[in-house]
Amino acid sequence: MFDIGFLEIVIIASIALVVLGPERLPRAARTAGLWVGRARRMVSDVKSDIDREIRESELADMRKLGEEVNSIKDDVSEDLNKATESIKDDDAM
Repeated sequence: MFDIGFLEIVIIASIALVVLGPERLPRAARTAGLWVGRARRMVSDVKSDIDREIRESELADMRKLGEEVNSIKDDVSEDLNKATESIKDDDAM
């Protein structure tokens, strides 16, 4: 998520140790970890919601396309039946 290297982490930890002190640093680290976890879950939830919406949109498009194909199939089938009946009527005469 963040492109932070080992050196940057050491610098941040050193500054946090100086600013917060050794007594409050573990609690602050735990709180920061909780916030990072929540942020990751929120990002993951948003990504999954977007993916679900895209899939539903694609599915709706596919259903519409399927309905159009069925309509064309029905039209062709009806025309074929009419042509077959016409040929049968011509042969009967």
